[in-house]
Amino acid sequence: MDTIKTIQTRTSMKRISESVFMRLCRKLGTSQQVAMRRDVVDISEMIQVQKTAISGSASMLLSGSHREGFRLEGSDIDYMFWPNDHRVIWDLSQSRYYNSHRQTLILCDCSDSPPGFTLLYLLSLSVLKKVQYACVRMNNRHYISSSKYREISCALPSSVTTSLHGPCARGFIGPNEFDNAHCFVSDFWPPSASSWIARCHSWPQPHVVDDIVENGCHFVAIGHKLGRNEVNEWRISFSRAECKLVYVMNHCQFLTYGLLKLFLKEIINSELNDRGKLLCSYHMKTAVFWVIQQNIMLHWCPQNLLECFWVCFKLILKWVFDGVCPNFFIPANNMFLGKIHGAAQNYLFIKMYGLYKNGIGFLLHSPSIRSSIMTALYNPRNPIQKLCTDEHTLISENEFDIELFREILRNASICIYKAPLQSCIMYLQAIEHLISEHSMTQYQIIRLQKFTASIFQNLPFTLSLHTMTCATENKLRYRADKISCHMLKLSAKFGCISDLLYIAMYYYKTLRYKKALPIIDMVKVRLTQPYVIYNPYVDAETYIQAVGGQSWSTKMRQALSYDIDLVNLIHYICELIPEQQSGLKYVTFSSCIPLFVLLHMLEILCCRHLDTRRAHTALDDLRTLVQFDQGQFISSDLRDIS
Repeated sequence: MDTIKTIQTRTSMKRISESVFMRLCRKLGTSQQVAMRRDVVDISEMIQVQKTAISGSASMLLSGSHREGFRLEGSDIDYMFWPNDHRVIWDLSQSRYYNSHRQTLILCDCSDSPPGFTLLYLLSLSVLKKVQYACVRMNNRHYISSSKYREISCALPSSVTTSLHGPCARGFIGPNEFDNAHCFVSDFWPPSASSWIARCHSWPQPHVVDDIVENGCHFVAIGHKLGRNEVNEWRISFSRAECKLVYVMNHCQFLTYGLLKLFLKEIINSELNDRGKLLCSYHMKTAVFWVIQQNIMLHWCPQNLLECFWVCFKLILKWVFDGVCPNFFIPANNMFLGKIHGAAQNYLFIKMYGLYKNGIGFLLHSPSIRSSIMTALYNPRNPIQKLCTDEHTLISENEFDIELFREILRNASICIYKAPLQSCIMYLQAIEHLISEHSMTQYQIIRLQKFTASIFQNLPFTLSLHTMTCATENKLRYRADKISCHMLKLSAKFGCISDLLYIAMYYYKTLRYKKALPIIDMVKVRLTQPYVIYNPYVDAETYIQAVGGQSWSTKMRQALSYDIDLVNLIHYICELIPEQQSGLKYVTFSSCIPLFVLLHMLEILCCRHLDTRRAHTALDDLRTLVQFDQGQFISSDLRDIS
């Protein structure tokens, strides 16, 4: 009898696991969605890396949960920045790999720092002002102070107000929170993490280990709270390595990690508001890494999802009891030290042990998955019958397309901080290199296609300014104009519906109002089609009827529209220059204008010279749109510019 009861319990647990698996696929993403998000982020970074290699500017890395493939509401976006002409080495023999005239070398000094932390000793003078200002003198050497470097980096000109948050400058752009960490990079793997290489017997695979080791590590500007040189120490960061490890997880492992993040946010931290948030998402990730590598769970599959979660939970509970959370790469680095100890440790353990005694049922306190557990428990079907765990049944074609296009458009505008013409050319060179040297996924191809269209939209306006100021011969101006028109038509050919407005702007800028109006009329007609995606609404039925089953390139060209993001350093039309100059004053590098607002605006400007009656009608339409729109065509954060 007990055996039958045990089997029934196990069957019930597997059924609940399958139900939770499907719910997490809906909330966190199917394996296809996660792969798409990563591919789009990766190709965007590859473009920036190539441009950086050409221009020699500072490097940037998107890290954290956004890079890993999560899109959780309220989670911040983490960026790492480091100067390319500064390199950290672990011993002096590594200096032979660098040109001392081009690279500023920094030597690690771990002799008096806790595991996972180091001092950075400047071997030669730096030309960077913020490095010079952050230097402190100790033992007749110049060290870079992490606290000074962090404060200087946080005080750099920005379009948003930032505050210090750990090693980062934290701020908001609209509703989105970001963390910028200004750091240094080493091309070499830390000697203190050599034991990690020896541990990698079964996970990750040898080629992944080699790739991780070859990419070295970073140093973020924060010291150990109990270190003797806290204000000057730097923490060794394995952000790039961690991202690669998350990438090689199977989907059940990824969702287990996601479930731990939800558990932390919705159960643990929601109950500990009065005591502060002692555990963080990084502890959850570390637990998953250890459990996978130690091969505690042999089968990571939908039917075992809750068992996988339970194993990770028990490991974290043990860490809290012991007051020791070993860093995955440098186990001697106890990440609880100075944070989870004494009364706080005791309080946290009591809370977590209370959950442990209640069993896996405590997940019913999670709003995100409660319904999926209840559905599996009270579903009237045969309890032995398996649930369908085919992820492809969870998301429709139009839903996936909307998310793909949202990811593509998330950072679609080209980042230009100075010299627009040279920047556009460098971006084209970067794209040319990527196409010739790298094989790309279908998601990366469509992202690269849209990015190329963005360059072809902006290059004509920078080229026209250049020819007006530099070219004296009409023949040269004519050739430049012909090239510009060709680029704009190309951008519309493999871009979106919205991209046609750049042609209209260019015709208006060059006083060809009669040529601009047919483009404006074409855009107006195409935007009235019910299958068109806009911000990010679409009629699913007509969308599938119109473009279902077609290539994403065709879908993007025929059915995608979006608000127009203008680079503030590029002057498109005179009427927008005051807005762009205002943006530059507050260090904002682009200005976003609602598509329908710019459409009516261009119609008014062109009709002023051709048809004043139509100009007044268009002005009335614009006034009605701005005054009475309820967020369908003008989002709340763009009402001001509208």
